[in-house]
Amino acid sequence: MTSALISYKRHSFPPEIIAHVVWLYHRFSLSLREVEEMLLERGIMVSYETIRRWGLKFGPDYVGRLRRKASSSNDIWHLDEVVVSIQGKKHYLCRAVDQDGYVLDEILQTRRNTKAAKRLLMRLLKRQGKAPKRIITDKLGSYNDAKRKVCQK
Repeated sequence: MTSALISYKRHSFPPEIIAHVVWLYHRFSLSLREVEEMLLERGIMVSYETIRRWGLKFGPDYVGRLRRKASSSNDIWHLDEVVVSIQGKKHYLCRAVDQDGYVLDEILQTRRNTKAAKRLLMRLLKRQGKAPKRIITDKLGSYNDAKRKVCQK
């Protein structure tokens, strides 16, 4: 998780610990004090203020690398939707998550049909650059129809 562009000079902690702390803080949206407690359980005494400073200094680089996770042909995508009510109207929030828990894409749609599923798959393929090894869904028929239509092109 370390990078050659980042300088850890004048820091009393090893780069691996700093990288792990910043990763914990940004990846899991923990509070500074929660990260401090987690480290204290492991015998590492770091104040929450130090964690905050590390997050400000090293965070943008780590967050950028977390968001730019390279897709591979061995990926497994999980597609699912949730019903959301917006001003009394039903909408469907469709999400695509990979096997590591990274959210690949989200899209809010008014319909739950083949056209909507096809739109989600086309966006995913465009953003990721390559198709996954497997797509896991909740057995909704529109996902299967959309997969057939998108994969035939």
